[in-house]
Amino acid sequence: MNLFNVYPLQDIQPMKASGCYVYDDKGERYLDFYGGHAVISIGHSHPHYISRISAQLENIGFYSNAVKNPLQKELAAKLGKASGYEDYQLFLCNSGAEANENALKLASFHTGRKKIISFKHAFHGRTSLAVSATDNPKVSAPVNLTDNIIFHHFGDIEGVQQSLASQEVAAIIIEGIQGVAGIHVACTTFLQELAKMCRATGTLLILDEVQSGYGRTGGFFAHQAAGITPDIITIAKGMGNGFPIGGVLIHPDIAPWFGMLGTTFGGNHLACAAGLAVLEVIEQENLIAHAAAMGKLITEALSDIDDITTIKGRGLMLGLAFDFPIKDLRNHLLYEGRIFTGNAADPKVLRLLPPLNIGSEEVQVFVQQLTASLNQVKESSQ
Repeated sequence: MNLFNVYPLQDIQPMKASGCYVYDDKGERYLDFYGGHAVISIGHSHPHYISRISAQLENIGFYSNAVKNPLQKELAAKLGKASGYEDYQLFLCNSGAEANENALKLASFHTGRKKIISFKHAFHGRTSLAVSATDNPKVSAPVNLTDNIIFHHFGDIEGVQQSLASQEVAAIIIEGIQGVAGIHVACTTFLQELAKMCRATGTLLILDEVQSGYGRTGGFFAHQAAGITPDIITIAKGMGNGFPIGGVLIHPDIAPWFGMLGTTFGGNHLACAAGLAVLEVIEQENLIAHAAAMGKLITEALSDIDDITTIKGRGLMLGLAFDFPIKDLRNHLLYEGRIFTGNAADPKVLRLLPPLNIGSEEVQVFVQQLTASLNQVKESSQ
């Protein structure tokens, strides 16, 4: 049996990883400035992470959600304290797409409405509701639910207000920072106005923090910089540092009933152990403040590079915009510079999503190699 050909694969086979570095089958070392799509939060193969999961596996790795699992309550308590949402409820699942799927379903159940407002260039996942709220025809199936999805541009307050006037909108879903699109940051006023309009119309505000959460932007969640309180928050990626886990944080006024949501693997013992290890390391190593400091260091170090037209983002969720497509630059960084970086839907944006424990020495290596790769790519194109 062959694998279904889904991704254009880079000709690299990682065999092990440690801290901010990945090693391939030939023994070559790569600096990880992408974190496997923002998944690696506390660094590869962190000793506490390995210990937590190994110890849990020696006891029990999985049983169904039909029985009590005290690790789930422990994870909910730690997450509430770390994020500032101690009074919220937590539904555990397996991925960001599943988290958004359940968030949208929950909003419809709670309001009795069926329309959703999303935003141009959004990416919320590949499952039915999540992909319908994703503005990307490459991943949207011909059979979807787009008749009930209303897309607006970032900052279009008047358009959103007109759509909400119908009283048919269950929820507005928006990313803390649009990641796949190329690092688009919504302005504070826009987010505050969305929250205000949602309260006035009985519409739920869903913040997709799948990529932008867990300390990546220098706060636990990106939306907290705007001082708003969403009704629902979705999380995944950095939550498990590579172990599949996702979650939905739900306002206490949203009441569940049995059977409303469900999952087979979500919140299993191993996933909870991984999630607990991540929160413990984030706290012990002060990684949220560290991410803010490293983001500032990167931004300042890159400010003198003329080829970068804009540096977008916050903390360790950054997009470097150029006036030319970055494909050759990214390949040179990978194959010649031995540095992982990311692309985006915008072909002129290079995404940086390194582990939160990236250090100043690694930042210096990246800046030096980016400069060298830029010079080499420009010479090759002449």
